[in-house]
Amino acid sequence: MQPAQQAEILRIHISESDRYQGKPLYEAIVAKCRELHIAGATVFTGLEGYGETAELHKAHLAHSHRPILISIVDTAENIRRLVPAIEPMLDTGLMATSPVEMIRVRKNTAPERLGA
Repeated sequence: MQPAQQAEILRIHISESDRYQGKPLYEAIVAKCRELHIAGATVFTGLEGYGETAELHKAHLAHSHRPILISIVDTAENIRRLVPAIEPMLDTGLMATSPVEMIRVRKNTAPERLGA
């Protein structure tokens, strides 16, 4: 385990039905993260939630309007570079940042040889 380093977490709250250029917004955001060489992004689907409009977001039989949370951890510099690239993609949503300590764990992933 490496020592902790200062970083930031960016949380983006959107809806599953949100789109950007014809594809799901969460896919477009993850693609933008990869394009900008951001350390990593994870998309979480919520069961239910609401935002500033107080409209309830949840799965329906006819369509899915569940809440989506995208969690991104990287250096503060990279998060500051990412936010202006993502902001134009959102019609509605919320972005929140917080300082965190990032601890990278990397174990030897090389396969062991049998009989060696």
